[in-house]
Amino acid sequence: MNLLPKILVALGSTISLGFGIWHFFVPQAWKWYAYIDRTATELVIAIRAINAFFSLSLILFGLVNILLVCGDRSNRYSIIVVLIATSILWLTRVVFQVICPQGSQFPGLQYGMLTAFAIVSLCYLFPLLSLLFQSPR
Repeated sequence: MNLLPKILVALGSTISLGFGIWHFFVPQAWKWYAYIDRTATELVIAIRAINAFFSLSLILFGLVNILLVCGDRSNRYSIIVVLIATSILWLTRVVFQVICPQGSQFPGLQYGMLTAFAIVSLCYLFPLLSLLFQSPR
């Protein structure tokens, strides 16, 4: 893999890691549980579990992408598979942000989020397309 795709994957993965780490703190920062009935303890537990799973998934995908793309032990097939999975995840996030935008309570936030999600998606899509259209060695 050429240098530019490696840089793009490293950038997208670093941003993914940042989102993953940051998202562990989102429930407290945005006071998610203040909107939930205090007697709905199962709902609070479910939200905590989903958020932890989501946050950890972002971190793990970011690390796996960096290890595969920047390491010297991976093969083209494994890189393509992980880039496809990561691209689908981030493109889904872009679509959700377009259809049901989050961040509308602060002017410009929803567009900033959309821009960030689109940039991360492109950081994975360009290297993926580069690999797919490159002849195998």
